[in-house]
Amino acid sequence: MNLTFGSNLSAVRVSLLAASLILTLGACKGSAETPAEGVASPAAQTSTSASAESSAQSAATADENQKARPFAVPDLPVSQAPLGSFPYVGLPQGYARQDVVDSPFDRVPFWTGDHVEWIEGKVHSSVLQSNSDRPYSQLELSRNVQSLVETLGGKRIFSGTLPADASGNIGSSKAGVQHVGGIGDIYNEPAETYVIHRDDRDIWIHLGSSGNSGALLVAETKPVQITAKVIEADTLKQALESSGKVSIQVNFATDAAEILPDSEPQIQQVTQLLKADQDLQLSVEGHTDDSGSAAHNQTLSQARAESVRNRLVGAGIAADRLAAKGLGQSQPLAENSTEDGRRTNRRVELVKR
Repeated sequence: MNLTFGSNLSAVRVSLLAASLILTLGACKGSAETPAEGVASPAAQTSTSASAESSAQSAATADENQKARPFAVPDLPVSQAPLGSFPYVGLPQGYARQDVVDSPFDRVPFWTGDHVEWIEGKVHSSVLQSNSDRPYSQLELSRNVQSLVETLGGKRIFSGTLPADASGNIGSSKAGVQHVGGIGDIYNEPAETYVIHRDDRDIWIHLGSSGNSGALLVAETKPVQITAKVIEADTLKQALESSGKVSIQVNFATDAAEILPDSEPQIQQVTQLLKADQDLQLSVEGHTDDSGSAAHNQTLSQARAESVRNRLVGAGIAADRLAAKGLGQSQPLAENSTEDGRRTNRRVELVKR
């Protein structure tokens, strides 16, 4: 009896000891798994780290996308500030313009940071020099121009050294030669480009340098005043019968093959001519002036000739009656040294096949 009781007591003691050990181990495990107050658990730390990394990657991607996006003027804020008179850019005290070239209508290039933009409109170019009592400072000019442009609601879109291919294309163009004083040494010296975006126009400003002088080129976009009249279908026919070709004035978007709406009446007259004479076959030939490289002008003229051909085909003319050919700047009708001459050379010719 006593022996049985003692055995049972021993068993109870063993059971109690085992239960105590299990509770102790459980408490230790819970303590190890529960973080101290204010300290994130490993899982939470991993989640936070992944979230931060994801945010950083998203920001980097957005930044890369922004850098990759080509410059476009409509992305700029619209300026409502009073402008004053053209060319709008005043100079710091002690500086003056020399070798000034002003044109009521011209076509000049600007580097945007990712491409050369050709601007048509009113143009001013000049060399900027300081007087004998004041040392020349490109930095002073830059700070003054930037401050003025920002006051006028504009923005600097590029600052630095132009790529070799861009500076080569600009420098070798007709505009690069005519306005060399306003463009400066873009082969070796840094330059800046500013744009003031308005509701009715855009003002482009290039500030460069060349040795101990600055270079200023300003262009204000302005649509060309079209003075050419629509050539009627009967007159087109007479010219084709007498000389085998006729020039027509088709207006395109700047440096593009998009036909502008004001050319529609002339396209309609050509369409009428072709519908009236079902046997007539034409070669639509595009021509440019010599602004820009010859290779670019060849490509542009081909695209413009194809645009006119496509418009005629879209109006119901059989495609096999029309060919399209670009001749670039190879066949000028006038000197390219004046705007009137360049305008004459930018044309579309209909040539009888």
